[in-house]
Amino acid sequence: MCARNSIYTNPKPCKHLADYKLRHGFNTYDSIRNCLKTTPNGRTRVAKHTTKIPRCSFCDRYQGRLYFCLMCSSLWCPSHILLHAQSEKGHEVAIDMDRSELYCCLCCDQVYDPDFDKVVVCNQVKDLPGGSKSKTNSFEASGERSSKRKRLDSGIGLDLKKSELLVSMRDRRAKSCYPLGLRGLNNLGSTCFMNSVLQALLHAPPLRNYFLNDRHNSVQCRKRSGEKLCLLCDIDAISSAMFCGDRTPYTPAHFLYSWWQHSSNLASYEEQDAHEFFISVLDGIHEKESKIRNSGKDDGDCQCIAHRAFSGLLRSDVTCISCGFSSTTYDPCVDISLNMDTSNLSSSNANKPIKPDEKTSVSTLSGCLNLFTRAERLGSDQKLHCQNCQELRDSSKQLSIRRLPLVLCLHIKRVEHSLVRKISRKINQYMQFPFSLDMTPYLSSSIVRSKFGNRIFTFEYDNSNSSAAYEIFAVIAHSGMLESGHYVTYLRLKNQWYKCDDAWISEVDEGIVRASQCYMLFYVQKLLYNKANEDSSFVRISPRRDPFESTAGCS
Repeated sequence: MCARNSIYTNPKPCKHLADYKLRHGFNTYDSIRNCLKTTPNGRTRVAKHTTKIPRCSFCDRYQGRLYFCLMCSSLWCPSHILLHAQSEKGHEVAIDMDRSELYCCLCCDQVYDPDFDKVVVCNQVKDLPGGSKSKTNSFEASGERSSKRKRLDSGIGLDLKKSELLVSMRDRRAKSCYPLGLRGLNNLGSTCFMNSVLQALLHAPPLRNYFLNDRHNSVQCRKRSGEKLCLLCDIDAISSAMFCGDRTPYTPAHFLYSWWQHSSNLASYEEQDAHEFFISVLDGIHEKESKIRNSGKDDGDCQCIAHRAFSGLLRSDVTCISCGFSSTTYDPCVDISLNMDTSNLSSSNANKPIKPDEKTSVSTLSGCLNLFTRAERLGSDQKLHCQNCQELRDSSKQLSIRRLPLVLCLHIKRVEHSLVRKISRKINQYMQFPFSLDMTPYLSSSIVRSKFGNRIFTFEYDNSNSSAAYEIFAVIAHSGMLESGHYVTYLRLKNQWYKCDDAWISEVDEGIVRASQCYMLFYVQKLLYNKANEDSSFVRISPRRDPFESTAGCS
């Protein structure tokens, strides 16, 4: 069972939304009910025009996200909605037409209002078989809906035909059979970076099995470590909520607060980097488990679940160009950051999205890995002391992978810094990546053998071919600009892809995934992937659950 935490309530609206409701009440909410249309997959959108293509009132743009001003009913693109709010007093609140969510133009963020949520949910319910289509007041309809839900939950008077109808309506959104563990996460205000990483982490087979097998018992665990909350207990709570069979989006408010306590330097409502958040969460897991185990081992030998799942070992060979003497060091890692291979692209194309079907040289994951493991000559200002020559010499450096992790996380660097202009920009270049990945060419054993004419060497961590074979299970993609963008996660379950866009879960084709601007790629060893598919189960939709329970409340 997934118990709701009673100490959390709905977030307070922003000042601009509160002022709007004080001036205009709920009249505007009810007036737009006829503009709300529910799509076959269950998502509610604003359909202002039935024949005309909606366009921005300023630039005439019609592609991408558009906002509907609650005051004047005009449409604006993300680039000009702020200009409209600043030039027209009282026009601060708009509606995201694609998601039917309130948006504050001055706060530049989605805002939540339970009264508006009731209007949206009532619009969904009226399309149900037997749903009310003649209600004139959305809040009256919402109250009746709540009482109906109680009667359904009690099971009184629920006949078989009604049950089948409710299931068929929910099937529009999730079909009749849905992978267990797919559940949306509510956005708490620019927290798409958090939601996207949590979806990937909780579906990584080692972490999923760890928490579902109650390897971290939150009841027995000490709730606090000094003044910090237990990050592991909160992840365990999210894992239980994700795999309990409930389909309504979950609100990870307690986890967000706990993470803020652990990473106080990142505690804000501003958009954060998904990769930094990923590293921060793994550090938090490591820190907590180390205290529980009283372990002082290095990360390479750490037995915490974070390092058992993600920890690998990198080998660095620095070779003196004068005499050929090499020195070797090893460093543990939980992910590998790869530069985009832009050698085949001009600077103008590097910042332009490229579609998969365009006949243009594009970056590939294999090219990025080759670039990562290629020998690089160090600059004249990076001369190192050669133990053989006993003086500073020019040298070259080559990285390789000594030991592969169970879960391989590849971080694609999409930020390019200009030292001359002192600016940074996002690289929107399309990158090809395989669903099945063989890491054998990038192992230390392969690279050293190739370097010395494929001679046979013995390596302590020599991976066999089977453990070097990986299957992709999650992709975190970033869209938009560097300063303001959006993260989504694509999950691969039973060889079917699902898009996790905050609270929204939808089934997508693999072409959508391949065309995304991938930012983080998650691979798992093929044996584990196949075992996870065998063990993963599907949950049928319960006819006793309300098919359209409020999606924005705290769970």
